[in-house]
Amino acid sequence: MAFFQIEYSSEVLGQYRQVDVLYPDMDQVSPEEAMDTDIPVLYLLHGMGGNQNSWTSRTNLQRLVRKTNLIIIMPNSDNGWYTDTRYGVNYYRAICHELPKVMKRFFPNMTDKREKTFIAGLSMGGYGAFKLAMISNQFAFAGSFSGALYLDKSLRSNTEDDRNYWSGLFGSDEDFDASANNLLEAAKEADGKTKWYAWCGYEDFLYPANEKAIADFRKLGMEIDYRNDHGTHDWYYWEKQVEVFLEMLPINYVKEERLS
Repeated sequence: MAFFQIEYSSEVLGQYRQVDVLYPDMDQVSPEEAMDTDIPVLYLLHGMGGNQNSWTSRTNLQRLVRKTNLIIIMPNSDNGWYTDTRYGVNYYRAICHELPKVMKRFFPNMTDKREKTFIAGLSMGGYGAFKLAMISNQFAFAGSFSGALYLDKSLRSNTEDDRNYWSGLFGSDEDFDASANNLLEAAKEADGKTKWYAWCGYEDFLYPANEKAIADFRKLGMEIDYRNDHGTHDWYYWEKQVEVFLEMLPINYVKEERLS
């Protein structure tokens, strides 16, 4: 598995941006896969306070996929919630629409087929994965690990600084509630062709929000594979969940040999 750290010029954001990429090593996949010109791709999103390095620095992701024919792209949304913000920084457009085109130029063998394109993330990234998949309808699978799937006012308006931060992202509470930044509204744009997975630990502070969000999504007719177990808001659990998600995907996921 090759590891790339790429700096590219984003016309959407008007600045240079960084993205990390894991790319299959032809010596570690099957001979047939080594000749693949349509390699599946997973976009893996970070949480608040993270960046494009989070998944590779905090988990054993490279080890988990080293024999799997899969490209993994890890972008950076800062603390911008994968959103076209009110202050003019368009993270949604940059990551959902511009980045795949940029990556295709770097990696011509990367698929552009929906059925082989996947997205997942943790916490803020779980929110981002669901939002990008719901609005764009360009992902076959979407996964949320401890995702912030229900952003009620209690999470968004604790202090004046909080209110300024959230209004800079989404506008007023009324603006948020009526827009696709509210996942209940975004879900109405989904075309029913994406497979959804969500996990949240019982001890996670976002567990009540996940319970409400999943119930509301199901009322809209969404079919979601929703799972729970004991767990907090922690990388220990997110590493386990990314492996669960990899096993779901329509790829030849080659698990590492484990004797115990």
